[in-house]
Amino acid sequence: MSSSAEEIWAILREVVESQKETDKKIKEVTANIGRLGNQLGEFIEDTVRPAAVRLFRERGIDVHEVQQNVSVQRGDGGLEVDLMVANDLDLVAVECKSNLKQQDIDEHLARLAKIKRLLPKYANTRVMGAVAAMVIPDNVARYAYSKGLFVIGQSGEHLEIRNDAEFKPAVW
Repeated sequence: MSSSAEEIWAILREVVESQKETDKKIKEVTANIGRLGNQLGEFIEDTVRPAAVRLFRERGIDVHEVQQNVSVQRGDGGLEVDLMVANDLDLVAVECKSNLKQQDIDEHLARLAKIKRLLPKYANTRVMGAVAAMVIPDNVARYAYSKGLFVIGQSGEHLEIRNDAEFKPAVW
C-alpha cells in the first residue's frame, strides 16, 4: 500500500474515532438537557402549587385539597396530572410547563376527559382544567382560553389567572 493510501486510511480511522466521541458527547448533552427540563418542570409545579389555592379561591373555587404529581393506572388506562386542586364539588387539574405549546393543551384536554373514569372518587365533581407556564405565547393562551381552560402565568413577581372576568371554564 502506498504511503498516501496509508495516510488516507489513518485519517479515516481518526474521523471514525472522532465521530464516536462526538456521538458520546451528544448523548451526554441530551441526557443533561432532559434532566434540566425535568427540574424546570418541577420548579414550575412547586411555584404554582402554593399560588393555586389563592388563585382559585379568587375565582370562587374554595380549594381544600392540593395534590402534586398524581399518577393513576386502571386496567389499560392511565394518566398523570401535575397538580390537582379540589374541594368537595370541584376539581381543577393543572398542567405545568416551562414553555406552553398547543400540543400541551390538546394532550391536557384528552387527560381531562379521562379523570372521572380513572379517578372515580371525583365522579360527582365538576372537573375543570388549567395550564400554567413560564412562557405562554399569546396565540397559545387564546387557544387554551377558547378550549375552556384557566391560563396561569407570571405577572411581575406573582402568578395570576389571565382569563378575564367573563371566562366560563369548560366542565367535564
